[in-house]
Amino acid sequence: MRIYNVLGYSILLVYGVLCALVAPAHFGPWLGFGIGAAYLIAGWFMAGLYLSDVIHMGIAHRALDYKPWFIHLVTFLNNTFGIYVNPETWVNRHRLHHRYADTDGDPNKLASDGFWKTLKLCLFPYACNENVANDSIFKTPLFRFISNPVYAVVSQVFNFALLYWLVKDLGYAVTLWLGTRIFAIWVNMVQNYWTHDKRWGYRRYEDADNAMNIGDWLPVMATFSACLQNNHHHFPSLLRLSHDDSEFDFGFMTVKVMRRLGLVTATRKGTELGPEIPLKSFNF
Repeated sequence: MRIYNVLGYSILLVYGVLCALVAPAHFGPWLGFGIGAAYLIAGWFMAGLYLSDVIHMGIAHRALDYKPWFIHLVTFLNNTFGIYVNPETWVNRHRLHHRYADTDGDPNKLASDGFWKTLKLCLFPYACNENVANDSIFKTPLFRFISNPVYAVVSQVFNFALLYWLVKDLGYAVTLWLGTRIFAIWVNMVQNYWTHDKRWGYRRYEDADNAMNIGDWLPVMATFSACLQNNHHHFPSLLRLSHDDSEFDFGFMTVKVMRRLGLVTATRKGTELGPEIPLKSFNF
């Protein structure tokens, strides 16, 4: 089993055991485990919907056109009740990552950065020397409010306080709150480290960067398919990250559900299919 899978499943196992052991007496171990699992799943799904589907493919690459009210709702819910990620700085960093992938100027990771350096960068990233996130949506009142660093702190204090109030136990609340964020760091490492190191995964396209595809079930689920990095770097504006129907694409599955609900449509840019991509249709 690949080391990224070992670490991912280990984090989930330890988290589940701790949820059962630390659960307050009025919950008991089984309910404690169940609440912990529900909290992690809810946080993971909201973050995936927000980052991978809406902010990433909707705003950063303009491959999908979401209803404006839905973008604002998902952004508010995730950053208030889940793991805070500044939408404006994230889009800026991601666009620069594509522009300078694995080289000087890439704010995520340089080719020479190893595991521990990349792990540190998850918490203390490289500074961005350019601003390429000038979309009009970042000037709307809600996005300006949420992108404020004060809101970043207040929202996380608030959602921890809310969690503590709901479970009525400090140790259990800390376990749930920190556990979800440790899992989120692993997700970040899958995207920024393991899928940008040629020792892992596979390559469909021989491009200049180090982007790789990882198609294992847990990384694909956890990242909403963002671990198909070689595909994505080769054709960033395509509305789906899988380039062959044989590739499992959980993120695209969620996008198709939202399309059926009338929340999103494809943009012209998102439906431009390069001749080297083996897809026969978008299935969208």
